[in-house]
Amino acid sequence: MSPTPDDTDSALGIGYQLKAWGTSAIPPMTLTTLIIALHARPFQPLPMLFPPLLIFSSYLTLAGFKTDGAGMTAAWSGVYTLLAARRRPASLRTRFSTRGVVRGVAMGLGAVNAGAGFYTYAMGDRKREEEERREVNRWGVYRD
Repeated sequence: MSPTPDDTDSALGIGYQLKAWGTSAIPPMTLTTLIIALHARPFQPLPMLFPPLLIFSSYLTLAGFKTDGAGMTAAWSGVYTLLAARRRPASLRTRFSTRGVVRGVAMGLGAVNAGAGFYTYAMGDRKREEEERREVNRWGVYRD
């Protein structure tokens, strides 16, 4: 029986897309860039705690710990989104300024990261990841 687009294993399934998003190192780094752009000037210490954590989750993903990196990305992206959602812009004009649009994109990306990372963490297979890491020798080249 051929796979249908509704299956989570097919390239068209929502589960496949969520897992691909959750195992990528690019979304947490993009969120890091947006957080730094928003909170570096004027410097705000609490939101600036998130970039090092998100960078470390990208490192985990690239080092072969995709399930754990996705879980860490989900946790810290979700916490940032909740923290950012507490503050409301004063007027409609500030909501649609450049800073307001970047804030909205950061919050949306944080929410998507949290959802995709949670799905990837919940459906992750650590034994398979360990086998994949063992196939790579110390120079990063796959063994034959």
